[in-house]
Amino acid sequence: MQRVQAVGVIGAGIAGLACAERLLRAGISVTVFEKSRGIGGRVATRRTDTGTTFDHGAQYFTVREAEFREQVQAWVAAGVAAAWQGRVVSLEHGAVTQLDDQPPRYVGVPTMNAIAKSLAAGVDVRTNVTVRALWDVHGRWQLEDSADARHGLYDVIVSTAPPPQSLALIGGLSRTLGQTLARVAMRPCWAVLLEMQESLPAAFDGAFVADSPLSWIARNSSKPGRQPTECWVLHASPEWSQAHLEEPAEGVAAMLAREFWRVTGMPSQVAKQLTAHRWRYALPQEPLAERYLFDRERNLAACGDWCGGSRVEGAFMSGWSLAEACLTGA
Repeated sequence: MQRVQAVGVIGAGIAGLACAERLLRAGISVTVFEKSRGIGGRVATRRTDTGTTFDHGAQYFTVREAEFREQVQAWVAAGVAAAWQGRVVSLEHGAVTQLDDQPPRYVGVPTMNAIAKSLAAGVDVRTNVTVRALWDVHGRWQLEDSADARHGLYDVIVSTAPPPQSLALIGGLSRTLGQTLARVAMRPCWAVLLEMQESLPAAFDGAFVADSPLSWIARNSSKPGRQPTECWVLHASPEWSQAHLEEPAEGVAAMLAREFWRVTGMPSQVAKQLTAHRWRYALPQEPLAERYLFDRERNLAACGDWCGGSRVEGAFMSGWSLAEACLTGA
């Protein structure tokens, strides 16, 4: 592969931004295209009608690998991340069990997507642009968006969209990538945002929930830098989310709120705010062993939290590793 000079990245989640930021630091021209109006992907923040903010996607991140540890230390030093000292437990049949040997948990400050904004600083990110086709122009790539506009030329295209969307975009251009992307199954997650009038007497700030439609609950207001308003984020299990995937958000929010009161055993209150958000492609059923996918003959690549390990660290390391591969040709 010839020396890479320009890269087009599709998707401004953590994987795409980590890839773009690393390439930019090495002097490579990078453009990131994001179909939504904001950045961060599932490192997301929702502001409700009452002005309260919720981390309704990724709840926190942990650190295992040296490269990500260095990045987290930089975020903490810059004040855009901090350790979350919340009490996290296991909750099963109403019984609260303390967890042993818990790793430090970090969150973005004042919201989770602060870390995405930090990665995006200085990067050419173009939001509200949906890439619908790629065109080979004498060995380089041009992108076409849903408004018929053309972008590029680029030496390499990196898709960080969920596997089904990446498959639709680049699968027909690379048999190698298409066959692998087709094997990746993603599971959904319904998230509920629950804002209360009064504080709740829960003896914990986060809980992994067993034997329930819920898999996780967290007191969002316990995280550093958040508003003091009592608010909780509820995540449904992948199985429950799949079974109720196409149901109206209002009904899902009501069902999961009732389950929240049941599993915690707390007296129910009338919610100040209750809404639900569907993450259609929330988690890989089984992440690929590879950090990224790269067809060097076609100069097409894909990465994300479905490669080499899920969650925020997996997404970061996937994008960062792909950037290194572009730079070194390894």
